[in-house]
Amino acid sequence: MAIGNPMHNPKIKELYMNIIFDKQKISEAEDKKQTKVMIDKWCIDLGAFDWKKQKSCEFILTNIGKELLVVDNVVTSCGCTTVEYSKVPVQPEKNLILKVNYIADHPEYFNKTITVYCNAEDSPFHLKISGNAK
Repeated sequence: MAIGNPMHNPKIKELYMNIIFDKQKISEAEDKKQTKVMIDKWCIDLGAFDWKKQKSCEFILTNIGKELLVVDNVVTSCGCTTVEYSKVPVQPEKNLILKVNYIADHPEYFNKTITVYCNAEDSPFHLKISGNAK
C-alpha cells in the first residue's frame, strides 16, 4: 500500500504549517492594521567631514493614514550607523523622527542603508545616507 505525499493530507499539512510557521505570529500580523506613511526624504548626503567626528541627520516619517503607525524594527547596513527614535506609536497626522548617527572606522566614502519595518502599506522602507569621511 502506497502512503503518498503527506502534504496531500489536510490534517498533516495544517500540523506541519503550524510547526514551521508560528501560527500565532501569522494571525497577529494579519490582524495588524495598516496605515500610510510619507517620508520627507529618502536619501541624505552628509557631504565631506572629519572621519573622527560623528555625523548625524534626521528622517521625518509622517503618519498620513487613519491608524496608529507602529515601527517594529529599524535595521542598519553596518555597525557604524545607529538610529534613535521613539518607540511610542504615532498618531495619524503626527511625525516620527529617525535620528541617524554615523561614525566612520576610518576615512572612506560611504553609502549606508537604513531599513524601517512598520505597519505601513509599503513597508519596509529603505532610506540612504552617504558622504565622504576624510
